[in-house]
Amino acid sequence: MNRQIAIVEDEPALQSNYREALERSGYSVDVYANRPDAIAAFRNHLPALAIIDVGLGPEIEGGFELCRELRSLAPALPIMFLTARDSELDTISGLRLGADDYMTKDISLEHLVARVVALFRRVDALKQPQQPEDVIHAGNFSIDLQRMTATWRREPVPLTVTELWMVHALAKHPGHVKTRQQLMDAANVVLDDATITSHVKRIRKKFAAIDSDFDFIETAYGMGYRWRPA
Repeated sequence: MNRQIAIVEDEPALQSNYREALERSGYSVDVYANRPDAIAAFRNHLPALAIIDVGLGPEIEGGFELCRELRSLAPALPIMFLTARDSELDTISGLRLGADDYMTKDISLEHLVARVVALFRRVDALKQPQQPEDVIHAGNFSIDLQRMTATWRREPVPLTVTELWMVHALAKHPGHVKTRQQLMDAANVVLDDATITSHVKRIRKKFAAIDSDFDFIETAYGMGYRWRPA
């Protein structure tokens, strides 16, 4: 399957390097140098994955704005940040906006391709024949991996691909603590502890937007997280 990847990067040399690495791995690649061109193209045709820099030309945080626009346009579309901005605040900001991954530009091209492959593997797993454990109904909560849907009190919870896998891993065995490593394994992604924490905070916020009393994702201090039994 020849998947289409969109790269939004304003440095021509990096555009070329990323394009060549991904095309060697069998992907089709479109490149955009700024936010207006990218969002105009996305409104016409969505890629299978968007890889976005934070700083785009004169727009210091143009990538963040583009992610916000794209997430509104396509809630489930895989999005990665690939940027020189390596502060924890920037990482958290990117994930809060709905990115599935956040990478810095010191990453090797081989590692970049591996992260792209891993993200597509998660997307593909959602399209496999449904297994009984893929669907969970527990009180006010329901999740369906194949349909990429989660609901709380019958209201849809807009989870990204990464968040969907994490919530499923927690809710599958209520009361059982999942370490950060186990959550990474469930989502098939390599992230540091702070990034996992940011994902969990964002997940909680999405449930709280529906139900301000939501408290089913508990922190097991020094260990990880668990889904509280009903």
